Amino acid sequence: MASPAAVRELQRDLENKANDLSRIQKDIAKNHQVRKKYTIQLGENELVLKQDLAEANANVRKRIEYISAEL
Repeated sequence: MASPAAVRELQRDLENKANDLSRIQKDIAKNHQVRKKYTIQLGENELVLKQDLAEANANVRKRIEYISAEL
């Protein structure tokens, strides 16, 4: 038969594992929500074009200049 100290140790371990599992399940649920949100956003666009990094940076700079000029 296990000693009371060993039982307490096992109970602590079990509680820690249950807390870890709960945290992981919450993280998974949040990740699914984020994925669903981005899937919906991507679905709203009829066309998604890939850009190279230099072109994307240039577009962002142009947007910043435009917004700054509007302010």
